[in-house]
Amino acid sequence: MPGARHRAPGSAARIATATATATKSEEEPFMLMAHPAVLADLVQQYETLHGLHAENGGPEAQQRLDDVSYTLCIATGTRDVDAALIAARYQLPGARTEDDSLLIPDS
Repeated sequence: MPGARHRAPGSAARIATATATATKSEEEPFMLMAHPAVLADLVQQYETLHGLHAENGGPEAQQRLDDVSYTLCIATGTRDVDAALIAARYQLPGARTEDDSLLIPDS
Protein backbone atom coordinates (compact mmCIF):
# COMPACT_ATOMS: atom_id res chain seq x y z
CA MET A 1 0.00 0.00 0.00
CA PRO A 2 1.52 3.32 -1.00
CA GLY A 3 2.51 5.59 1.82
CA ALA A 4 2.11 3.03 4.62
CA ARG A 5 5.77 2.97 5.55
CA HIS A 6 5.51 3.27 9.31
CA ARG A 7 2.97 2.27 11.90
CA ALA A 8 2.62 1.92 15.62
CA PRO A 9 3.83 -1.56 16.58
CA GLY A 10 0.94 -4.00 16.48
CA SER A 11 -1.77 -1.35 16.67
CA ALA A 12 -3.61 -2.32 13.48
CA ALA A 13 -3.53 -6.03 14.20
CA ARG A 14 -4.59 -5.46 17.80
CA ILE A 15 -7.56 -3.32 16.74
CA ALA A 16 -8.61 -5.66 13.96
CA THR A 17 -8.39 -8.86 15.99
CA ALA A 18 -9.73 -7.53 19.27
CA THR A 19 -12.95 -6.43 17.60
CA ALA A 20 -13.31 -9.15 15.00
CA THR A 21 -15.60 -12.11 14.61
CA ALA A 22 -14.57 -15.26 12.82
CA THR A 23 -16.65 -16.60 9.95
CA LYS A 24 -16.18 -19.75 7.92
CA SER A 25 -17.81 -21.09 4.82
CA GLU A 26 -17.38 -24.46 3.15
CA GLU A 27 -15.21 -22.94 0.39
CA GLU A 28 -13.04 -20.56 2.39
CA PRO A 29 -10.90 -20.77 5.52
CA PHE A 30 -11.66 -18.67 8.58
CA MET A 31 -11.80 -14.96 7.88
CA LEU A 32 -11.82 -12.30 10.57
CA MET A 33 -14.43 -9.61 10.15
CA ALA A 34 -13.88 -6.29 11.90
CA HIS A 35 -16.73 -5.00 14.05
CA PRO A 36 -18.91 -2.50 12.15
CA ALA A 37 -18.28 0.20 14.77
CA VAL A 38 -14.52 -0.12 14.20
CA LEU A 39 -14.97 0.08 10.44
CA ALA A 40 -17.24 3.11 10.71
CA ASP A 41 -14.71 4.87 12.94
CA LEU A 42 -11.83 4.08 10.58
CA VAL A 43 -13.77 5.31 7.54
CA GLN A 44 -14.67 8.52 9.37
CA GLN A 45 -11.05 9.08 10.45
CA TYR A 46 -9.77 8.46 6.93
CA GLU A 47 -12.35 10.78 5.34
CA THR A 48 -11.57 13.52 7.86
CA LEU A 49 -7.80 13.26 7.38
CA HIS A 50 -8.12 13.01 3.60
CA GLY A 51 -10.56 15.94 3.54
CA LEU A 52 -8.03 18.02 5.45
CA HIS A 53 -5.35 17.01 2.91
CA ALA A 54 -3.24 15.33 5.58
CA GLU A 55 -1.14 13.74 2.82
CA ASN A 56 0.22 17.25 2.14
CA GLY A 57 0.54 18.21 5.81
CA GLY A 58 3.25 17.81 8.37
CA PRO A 59 4.89 14.52 9.29
CA GLU A 60 2.43 13.79 12.12
CA ALA A 61 -0.61 14.29 9.88
CA GLN A 62 0.92 12.18 7.12
CA GLN A 63 1.79 9.44 9.62
CA ARG A 64 -1.74 9.42 11.05
CA LEU A 65 -3.22 9.11 7.54
CA ASP A 66 -0.78 6.28 6.79
CA ASP A 67 -1.73 4.51 10.03
CA VAL A 68 -5.47 4.79 9.41
CA SER A 69 -5.03 3.67 5.79
CA TYR A 70 -2.96 0.67 6.88
CA THR A 71 -5.46 -0.28 9.59
CA LEU A 72 -8.36 -0.06 7.11
CA CYS A 73 -6.50 -2.42 4.78
CA ILE A 74 -5.78 -4.89 7.60
CA ALA A 75 -9.36 -4.75 8.90
CA THR A 76 -10.84 -5.40 5.45
CA GLY A 77 -8.24 -7.81 4.08
CA THR A 78 -7.33 -5.53 1.19
CA ARG A 79 -4.07 -4.08 -0.10
CA ASP A 80 -4.98 -0.52 -1.05
CA VAL A 81 -7.02 2.13 0.67
CA ASP A 82 -9.58 2.58 -2.12
CA ALA A 83 -10.48 -1.12 -2.01
CA ALA A 84 -10.48 -0.96 1.80
CA LEU A 85 -12.96 1.91 1.81
CA ILE A 86 -15.29 0.07 -0.57
CA ALA A 87 -15.05 -3.13 1.47
CA ALA A 88 -15.59 -1.30 4.77
CA ARG A 89 -18.64 0.56 3.51
CA TYR A 90 -20.01 -2.66 2.08
CA GLN A 91 -19.80 -4.28 5.54
CA LEU A 92 -21.44 -1.42 7.45
CA PRO A 93 -25.02 -1.73 8.66
CA GLY A 94 -27.43 -0.32 6.13
CA ALA A 95 -25.12 -1.05 3.20
CA ARG A 96 -26.99 -2.05 0.10
CA THR A 97 -25.53 -5.54 -0.09
CA GLU A 98 -27.37 -6.29 -3.32
CA ASP A 99 -25.67 -3.33 -5.02
CA ASP A 100 -22.12 -4.30 -5.92
CA SER A 101 -21.77 -1.87 -8.80
CA LEU A 102 -18.61 -0.38 -7.26
CA LEU A 103 -16.89 -3.75 -7.06
CA ILE A 104 -14.91 -4.64 -10.15
CA PRO A 105 -14.38 -8.37 -10.78
CA ASP A 106 -10.81 -9.63 -11.03
CA SER A 107 -9.65 -9.99 -14.60
